[in-house]
Amino acid sequence: MASDTTSPKREPKHKNRSLYVKRNFWSGILFGMGLAAFVDETVFHQLLRWHHFYDKSTTDIGLISDGFFHAFSWFATVGGLFLLADVRRRNGLWLTRWWGGVLLGAGGFQLYDGIIQHKLMRLHQIRYVEDVLKYDLVWNMLAVIMIGAGLFLLYHTRRRPKKEEPVHGG
Repeated sequence: MASDTTSPKREPKHKNRSLYVKRNFWSGILFGMGLAAFVDETVFHQLLRWHHFYDKSTTDIGLISDGFFHAFSWFATVGGLFLLADVRRRNGLWLTRWWGGVLLGAGGFQLYDGIIQHKLMRLHQIRYVEDVLKYDLVWNMLAVIMIGAGLFLLYHTRRRPKKEEPVHGG
């Protein structure tokens, strides 16, 4: 019986992983940023109604700003998923590395939101109460934990030279 020459030849997963290290990482980063923004917008903006993306104007402007924020989160999420689908199609998915990117992206977004948007730009606070410090601490500590977990996973999936390859540099 003749072999089928029309199907694409698939490389073993471990071979393709090294070709798509960056794509696994960036897919996770985009998806993580989009997921964190989506959860923030859905839970804190819509369900709990603690704040809007931009609280320095009317409620209508706040709702419009939430709409743009929501669109950003979906663009990042969908972009990350398109990259993920491409990596999977090419048999190069490295799930541990992808999850490292997801955690780093989500934590990085949350820390950016907590420090830059909440404190430096003062676009909004996480919650408008007397003692906002406890909310800020929990928000930013969760971000740091996600970043740490993401960096841990990324560190353990970094490229290592093969034994037969000489290590260059000093």
